[in-house]
Amino acid sequence: MAINLQKGQKIDLRKSNPGLSSIMIGLGWDPVKSGGGFLKSLMGGNQEVDCDASVFMINNQGKLESNKDLIYFGNLKSENNAVIHTGDNVTGDGAGDDEQILVDLDKVPAHVSKLLFVVNIYNCVARKQHFGMIKNAFIRVVDKTTKKEVARYNLSDDYSTKTALVVGTIYRQGNSWQFSAVGEGTNDTCLKDVVENLARIECAYGV
Repeated sequence: MAINLQKGQKIDLRKSNPGLSSIMIGLGWDPVKSGGGFLKSLMGGNQEVDCDASVFMINNQGKLESNKDLIYFGNLKSENNAVIHTGDNVTGDGAGDDEQILVDLDKVPAHVSKLLFVVNIYNCVARKQHFGMIKNAFIRVVDKTTKKEVARYNLSDDYSTKTALVVGTIYRQGNSWQFSAVGEGTNDTCLKDVVENLARIECAYGV
């Protein structure tokens, strides 16, 4: 049975799953229905809220060593296929995972100490959109071999005005890997902003 985490909690992914390596990270969200009239105009009219999940493969200095260590809809695979993004979902409609990321922990390069999972809103400034327009956001970790859900974190904070979410992180801990439920919103408007602010994000949220 999956362990449901609260914000700030951590779990050793291999403690109850010895040898775990092949995992699927599922991320999901639903749009808040805006109705019509003035409220609809404020919430971006008829435009869908296009959320994009990304993985930052971070080294011990809290940086990306290469642009190839950022996995997102424009770069779906890491160099050795340790991290694979299965593709973009532009609406968030429907039940279950909206985007999925496959990770082989044993293949993660030695220079990478942490995988940071971020969701941002595409073209959020022009569309005047923010995460107050999204509900039911979650991240879950699934053992790909057994299909067992290992851990789940349902984000429940009010993210109005926030344009990016640091959802969770997986990081090395000795011979194992820890998953941490972060759930912090930022005002970064694009992936470039997140890259430039990685040091601040790590310091502020302890990710």
